[in-house]
Amino acid sequence: MATSLPDTLSAAAADLANAGAAPISRETACRLLQSDDAMLPSLLRAAQLARARFKPGVVTYSRKVFIPLTNLCRDYCGYCTFRRDPGEPGAHTMSPDEVMEVVRAGERMGCTEALFSLGDKPEMLFPEMRKTLRRFGVKSTLHYLEAMCEKVLRESTLLPHPNPGLLSAEWLERLSRVAPSIGLMLETTSARLLAKGAASVSVHDNAPDKAPAKRLRVIEDAGRHKIPFTTGILIGIGETLEERVDSLLAIRDLHERYGHIQEVIVQNFRAKSGTPMAHCPEPGRAEMLRTLAVARLLMPQMNIQAPPNLSGPSDGLDNGMHYADLLDGGINDWGGVSPLTPDFINPENPWPHLQDLRQRTEAKGFKLRQRLPVYPEFTEQAAAHSDLLAERLGAAADSAGYAQAKRVA
Repeated sequence: MATSLPDTLSAAAADLANAGAAPISRETACRLLQSDDAMLPSLLRAAQLARARFKPGVVTYSRKVFIPLTNLCRDYCGYCTFRRDPGEPGAHTMSPDEVMEVVRAGERMGCTEALFSLGDKPEMLFPEMRKTLRRFGVKSTLHYLEAMCEKVLRESTLLPHPNPGLLSAEWLERLSRVAPSIGLMLETTSARLLAKGAASVSVHDNAPDKAPAKRLRVIEDAGRHKIPFTTGILIGIGETLEERVDSLLAIRDLHERYGHIQEVIVQNFRAKSGTPMAHCPEPGRAEMLRTLAVARLLMPQMNIQAPPNLSGPSDGLDNGMHYADLLDGGINDWGGVSPLTPDFINPENPWPHLQDLRQRTEAKGFKLRQRLPVYPEFTEQAAAHSDLLAERLGAAADSAGYAQAKRVA
């Protein structure tokens, strides 16, 4: 016999009463995600207690520059405005001089991270990209990324953090020698969203690199090679609440096996004009906070991050949140925030000013600390991959593994 909603909510209340230091179960997580707004304050309190047991009193961020190495991409996701085809307005692959110009400006503003974002293997689809790569003297987009990460590492004080899409085990190893951490969003374990017509609009049906099994393989390979890794979920793209929990559990399980996932991002979908998903509903304040709290209770000993720039008005839509509210859900990190470059993936959502970020974080009772792209507890793991990385990390980190204070020009 099916369980009624009142029974589910009653069970959820009992789950909260029993929540402690141990991770909650899948069944409990599903019940809590289905709980109503009346239960939200109790859920948030439980998440905040879990965070206090993990890292009390401190919230971190990484001061970064955002480097969109190329926005050509062979995938067509239903929510993305970053990607371009060759010849489209805004299509661009940065030259080495353009990369280093941004890096130098970031140095002057106290940045310690060079975030590389790029389309997935565009040369496999576009002859124009193959021509560009030949002009740069490299075989592939990944070879070019590797060269730029090494250039940044050798010629600046910034540390690279690449988000290159799917990677083989060999490429994970290669990039781990020139970058202390690597990122790939899992987004969801729902293979259902790959099928045409599976959701009300196109999500991943024309994006072969978004297959969950392929992305999980990359995250697992990174674990086998002890590479500090950033991943996370994207909520509100057509997944069910149960699929949302399963995605978080897949991440937790890989971390429990390998101990390499340095942070888990919980990112909310924002509708963008001109995309197939432009008119899809966005997660509201209660849904986002509920998901963050459940993530914290599922992963009480892991770093959880939510992007501050994705809460608030966007493209004329308001999801009813201010980014400071996200702290109530149990996060302990803001992710990368740039004083210089926009979020090229979400250009309609500007970063908060760092002074405002500090003031609002302190108003919630936390000290804001600047970290490197690799978290303090993962620095030793990162340094083991190359002498160059070990040297650069030693110069960039303070005695606790956070970013050394820099004089801003």
